[in-house]
Amino acid sequence: MYRSIKSAVILSAAILSLGACNQASKSNQQKMTDSTSQQAKIPDSSGFEKNIDGKQTHLYTLKNKNGVEAAITNFGGRLVSLLVPDKNGKMVDVVEGLSSIDGYKKAGSAYFGALIGRYGNRIAKGKFTLEGKEYTLFKNNGPNTLHGGKVGYDEVVWDAKQIDSTTLQLTYLSKDMEEGFPGNLSIKVIYHLGDDNGLNISYEATTDKTTVVNLTNHAYYNLNGAGSGTILNHTVQILADNYTPVDSTLIPTGKIEPVKGTPFDYTKPATIGSRIADANEQLKNGKGYDHNFVFNKHTDTTAVVKVVGDKSGIEMDIYTEEPGIQFYSGNFMQGANTMKYGKDDFRTAFALETQHFPDSPNQPSFPSTVLKPGQVYKTSTEYKFSVVK
Repeated sequence: MYRSIKSAVILSAAILSLGACNQASKSNQQKMTDSTSQQAKIPDSSGFEKNIDGKQTHLYTLKNKNGVEAAITNFGGRLVSLLVPDKNGKMVDVVEGLSSIDGYKKAGSAYFGALIGRYGNRIAKGKFTLEGKEYTLFKNNGPNTLHGGKVGYDEVVWDAKQIDSTTLQLTYLSKDMEEGFPGNLSIKVIYHLGDDNGLNISYEATTDKTTVVNLTNHAYYNLNGAGSGTILNHTVQILADNYTPVDSTLIPTGKIEPVKGTPFDYTKPATIGSRIADANEQLKNGKGYDHNFVFNKHTDTTAVVKVVGDKSGIEMDIYTEEPGIQFYSGNFMQGANTMKYGKDDFRTAFALETQHFPDSPNQPSFPSTVLKPGQVYKTSTEYKFSVVK
């Protein structure tokens, strides 16, 4: 028996931090360039040739007929670069990333560009019950489990096969009780770069024991170009009349509440920074936007999210089968890592991770993330790029 569970790309890039985030230093801001001067290029592949636990890592490049390029490493299945044209026809790298495997390993749990699993986003108190049995997970995010635990899919070397110039297949066998999750989970992820300038990420998985699955991608975007400065002037529209409020540890309360009359109302286009400093308990809990938005009824042919870079004119439209998306406004970025084009300073990139809802295994009213033997987890998300005329 086959069944699709529409869940994936979460994209909950927010990580609880012990310290408060500060604005980028003036010297770092001076080093940043805008989309008119940035020379975008794919990083040198030599920085991605490494042997980790007996498996070889590489950098794979996809290119479509329009000259759009995507670079992906099989270390964590990470999207390293994505070069798309801006309003002047200049190629801009819209993905924040690093220039080597060593850089990604040093960055640790920032999850830059990574595939996330077995469960994207948070699971409360590092535990859940399934078919009457309680499972205990590693708590790597305060009292909770985030993005799969201590060693999630972002830290493993995936088996890679480049199908053609526009398609990369990644596979991984997540073994029974890896990071505390039951079942041998066989996973296939395909990155495909279309001639419509859409990057499609499709996910498929099967298990030999009842488990929970919520896969996603954790790319950080700046549509003015990685390293170009603040993302607060980007315009965002999200077709979601509701969202899931969270407690102080970013675990959903279990309620689904309307966005109308709150800083979370992006049903009409608004800039990221327009209400991010409002006196609001939910913004205080997230230190900005770090919340799951509940999409209105939609199909994967409807753009449920639109984002426009204020300087570049680049528009990113998101199409997905998923019921929700984690919108993260870069609140915990602290300039701790040297990226491809400067530091990862405060709110210089955002994440939009399509997903089932956080903590669904402990929230019976949320869409189920349970996968049983004989069923197939199957979902896809596309990030499509164009320019505003």
